[in-house]
Amino acid sequence: MKILLDECVTKKLKSYLVGHEVFTVTEKGWNGLFNGKLMTKCVESGIDILLTIDKNILFQQSINKYELTIVVFDAHDSKIDTLVQFISSFEEKLSLFEKRNLYVLNV
Repeated sequence: MKILLDECVTKKLKSYLVGHEVFTVTEKGWNGLFNGKLMTKCVESGIDILLTIDKNILFQQSINKYELTIVVFDAHDSKIDTLVQFISSFEEKLSLFEKRNLYVLNV
């Protein structure tokens, strides 16, 4: 899977997503792009999953317009110690994720 970590997700999470191609917004040069433009760039670049902690994304965009899966970690902060708690749930549900959908994961 090709996964893009949104700007609000620490790049430290990359090392916990073993077996996937993981990129940051900064690595892609997409800093400052708003969600719609960012999701378009993801689709154009073959990104499978946009991983974020931005719970407002559901209300800001029509997710079904994009050939992309959005996964939101329902985290109270972006610290690595908080985000790694979501990895096992993410990996367990990964095969169930479908494009054009948004999934909110809890610990």
